[in-house]
Amino acid sequence: MKRSILVICLMSLIGYSSPAQTVAQWRGPNRDGIYPETGLLKSWPETGPVLLWHYDELGEGHSSAAVTADRIYINGELNGIGYLYSFDLDGKLLWKLPYGEEWTESWPGVRSTPLICDGKIFLMSGFGKVVCRKADNGDLIWTIDLLKEFNAPNIKWGVTENLLADGNKLFCTPGGPDANVIALDRNTGKLLWKCAAKGEASAYCSPAIFTHNNRRILVTQTASSILGIDAGSGKFLWSVDQPNTWSVHANTPEYIDGSVYCVSGYGKGGVMLKLSADGNSVTETWRSTSIGNRMGGFVVLNGKIFGSDDSGKAWYCTDWKTGTDMYSGKVTGKGNIISAEGLLYLYGDNGEIVLAQPTPFDFGKISAFKVPFGTAQHWSHLVIKNGRLYVRHGNSLMVYDIRKK
Repeated sequence: MKRSILVICLMSLIGYSSPAQTVAQWRGPNRDGIYPETGLLKSWPETGPVLLWHYDELGEGHSSAAVTADRIYINGELNGIGYLYSFDLDGKLLWKLPYGEEWTESWPGVRSTPLICDGKIFLMSGFGKVVCRKADNGDLIWTIDLLKEFNAPNIKWGVTENLLADGNKLFCTPGGPDANVIALDRNTGKLLWKCAAKGEASAYCSPAIFTHNNRRILVTQTASSILGIDAGSGKFLWSVDQPNTWSVHANTPEYIDGSVYCVSGYGKGGVMLKLSADGNSVTETWRSTSIGNRMGGFVVLNGKIFGSDDSGKAWYCTDWKTGTDMYSGKVTGKGNIISAEGLLYLYGDNGEIVLAQPTPFDFGKISAFKVPFGTAQHWSHLVIKNGRLYVRHGNSLMVYDIRKK
């Protein structure tokens, strides 16, 4: 293990689960990239914020850290096997456990971020194996092979889904012909319902779930479609055509005030959908190809959508209601984006992390630094928890102090 501590110098939920659940998951408490942190730095030194520690033997991967009040969970691929790691907040490795075969073909490494919910860890491998383990010691509770169990194909770059819990349900998208989207009992792994939807293969999408006029609705994307499903019963409600070149739809949808925004790469772009009062149907409000990042996500602040295009030429600010581009700029390389305290944190695929304060006219770039450790692509999404910024780059996890002093 390589670990250093520097003295000076890197898939409760509101609207997504019952109030009793304690969750650490993909892209923050609401899966929308917004982190409810306060007391953070408004600018960084030229070299970046203070690096508290880093760990450089995770193995390959593109997942993010899942951080609870006292633990950090992350996974990596070593010699074809996926390993789940647990650290304390100071970077001490508590345990490391294998969970099975992992993806070693094109763009090798782990795909999905661990989900921590009420003392349990849920994780999906690139081969569709879902495992549930105890969060304290990693003991296995249950496991299921989704592709085998539900007669589903794997996809070109390995199934990729950051799992979603809601009450006692755990939602997955095997992509089988009659079990396209399913709900499992998260305590036992038993099937609660299955939805055939359009029978398409899965499409690297991590679903969203929301309450619309007292109805819980799950929205996700499969190979060529956006799907709306009743989260309680599994009833298929509606679909919208959303094909692109490689059937990659890796960005989580977002719901605000009766509308759902979905965006895909490879030139497809985004679409705004207005739900009917009962949620049984949708109508298209607008489409735009400006924001079209294939897996970097987006954030919504003050009625504006922020994200990058798919070519790396620009980042965009787009109006939520109309789809009008307010402005654009070459802030950094195309990449992923999160937000806290009204500031934007952009992680470009060029290895640069940018802090920005958006204005009505531009992104307002404040500070930036280069990620110093790690391997391969800069694809892992950033995480903020308790005044710390968690950055994963391939085999390295870096933890920065971004609290005001």
